[in-house]
Amino acid sequence: MTFTLSNIQDDPAMQLLLPSWVTSRRSESLEDMAFLSGGALSYLHQVIKQQDVPQALLRDRLALQAAEACILFSGRPERAGELRDAIHLLRPGDLPGPAGETYLAWRRAAERPLSVKALHRALPEVEATRIAAWLSAGKERGAGQAGPITRVAKVLEAVLTEMPRTEVAALILADTALAQALGWDHILPLFALGLARVDLTRRGDALRLACHGAVTTATPQALRMAADLSRRAERLKTVAPKLRAKTAPAAVEVFLSRDAVAPSALPMPDRAARRLCDRLVDLGAVRELTGRDTFRLYGV
Repeated sequence: MTFTLSNIQDDPAMQLLLPSWVTSRRSESLEDMAFLSGGALSYLHQVIKQQDVPQALLRDRLALQAAEACILFSGRPERAGELRDAIHLLRPGDLPGPAGETYLAWRRAAERPLSVKALHRALPEVEATRIAAWLSAGKERGAGQAGPITRVAKVLEAVLTEMPRTEVAALILADTALAQALGWDHILPLFALGLARVDLTRRGDALRLACHGAVTTATPQALRMAADLSRRAERLKTVAPKLRAKTAPAAVEVFLSRDAVAPSALPMPDRAARRLCDRLVDLGAVRELTGRDTFRLYGV
């Protein structure tokens, strides 16, 4: 099949493939990398606007990956399973711990429409006025008319120059700057997936080059995830009519918006919720994520 814009629009499979000319090349030239990252972002922008992509679920699962990457930066041992447990099995009054706090920040940043208030909720240790000032740094001296990655790099540099150890805040605000530049109403966690820890020490053109490279690294991951979640979401929607519980439609919506779900988070009594989860597993619509007999978590 010839790769054309009409094929992208008409064929759902084609919508989720990134052209090889974007992923097969690497360059030390800022101009070349800007071209490649621009192609990746253009393609990603088309894909995430498709109706069959479960947007909230995609953001939540990318938030988990971004949190895991930040935990790796800090040298801590927690991985995805531990991060899920830290948040989804949290009891009232318990503290999620440092790794859980990182994951919670990413989830909160990704779940709500962009605003300084929402970002402050995700990053309560950072003053709202400072968040606004950092985001404004990406627009100074005409940067608002520059490419999205220029704005991202300026925000990253502003945050990390003022507060060098706030990698999580810097990466969340980098994704925010990208979303603002592209007209998205939510962040899509990308830069934590594509930047190495050493990249966060770079400045100027070196940081811009690293950010362009991060886009070409992270975008294929996001697209593969979007493709996988779209198929899984469609399967869940297909089996949903077979569910008899009156609150089953609301429960299905929970699964379509969260990376992981504890039965207690569903809008029904615990026993009914556990039965529903087991039924969805039997139907091949959701997966049990922990491999445990108790304290189980489920996800699309």
